[in-house]
Amino acid sequence: MNFVQPIRDPEIIQDIERFLKEKQVRDYIMFILGIYTALRISDILRLRVKDLRGKQYLTIKEKKTMKGRTIALHPIVKRELKKYLTDKPDNEYVIKSRVGKNRPITRERAYAILREAAEEFGLDAIGTHTLRKTFGYHLYKKTMDVALLQSIFNHADPSYTLRYIGITQDSMNDAIIKLKYF
Repeated sequence: MNFVQPIRDPEIIQDIERFLKEKQVRDYIMFILGIYTALRISDILRLRVKDLRGKQYLTIKEKKTMKGRTIALHPIVKRELKKYLTDKPDNEYVIKSRVGKNRPITRERAYAILREAAEEFGLDAIGTHTLRKTFGYHLYKKTMDVALLQSIFNHADPSYTLRYIGITQDSMNDAIIKLKYF
């Protein structure tokens, strides 16, 4: 498996949002759910309309860890979901596939959607985990609170959290660039 990176540039995040929204609103919803909730793609794809419609918080049991988690829904996510979920039945998957009666898209399809957006904007090392890492990277840059992120991601060690969101790599790159001998 390749190591993926967060999207560090806020302007590129906005560009990707516009790109996805124009192509397919469903894909835009998947993207904003990822960058504003820190959920893994496996958890995003399992969401149904009833899990999100009219909610302030999302309560889920994470597929990977089997741990319960409650997440505040960002105002942007709530606003976009209110429009997107209108007239959808409660039991419908939020990120619904066009194949089959009521099934979510596959992880592979989610990856392909993100790769297409990445190629459009010249990004490398992008995958489905990029959404979660983007959340972490920008929350850390705003708060500088590694303990908070460590808790959100359920990581055992803060150094792992910093490496996970790309801060350790950024710090190494900055140190090398700033190195002066005289």
